[in-house]
Amino acid sequence: MRFEEAAGRLAPLPRPLPAPPDELMPVVVGTGERRLPRFPSVVERAASVLVLVVPDDDGEARVVLTERPAYEGHHSGEVSFPGGKPEPDDVDHVATALREAIEEVGLDPAAAGIEIVGLLDEVRIPISGFRITPVVAIARRSPVLVAHPGEVARIIEAPLNAFLPSAEIRIVERTIMDVDLHFGVYPVHDLEIWGATARILGQLGAVLGD
Repeated sequence: MRFEEAAGRLAPLPRPLPAPPDELMPVVVGTGERRLPRFPSVVERAASVLVLVVPDDDGEARVVLTERPAYEGHHSGEVSFPGGKPEPDDVDHVATALREAIEEVGLDPAAAGIEIVGLLDEVRIPISGFRITPVVAIARRSPVLVAHPGEVARIIEAPLNAFLPSAEIRIVERTIMDVDLHFGVYPVHDLEIWGATARILGQLGAVLGD
């Protein structure tokens, strides 16, 4: 999808928002129940992420993702968006998402001509307790991004076409916290994008349509 077309469809975001594809939601193996697993001991906490759509050198639309470093924790090595928990000085979700993008990928909002176009639906991550608010932004100029060595293993500028309604979704089976689930993933390059990141991208793709 061309960047200018994507920017035109995103600004402003429609209301109500379309849902992401059903295939991205986990299904309990054996019962067919479509739900997120519940972990009662997990404390819920807010977070915000920046869903940043940028132009590449050919004028095609891409979305900025990060690959987490390997570490001892639930989200080791996963693909995500720049983002994190709010700090006391953050006035809203937009402030949190932009601050985190500046820290994690070196985003310069002014140089990139960042325009905030709205929020997607909140997404829960039951295993870690995060309630994520996705902040959608457009970069009028291709940003120069640099990965923070302690937080980002690499930066991925994935083609927006990979998340449109016609895009490929592969079904995989995983055991998460002793719960057997199968769910859809987006294959991008050598990666499989799943979970909350996939659901956010799926809703973004649904907004853009084909």
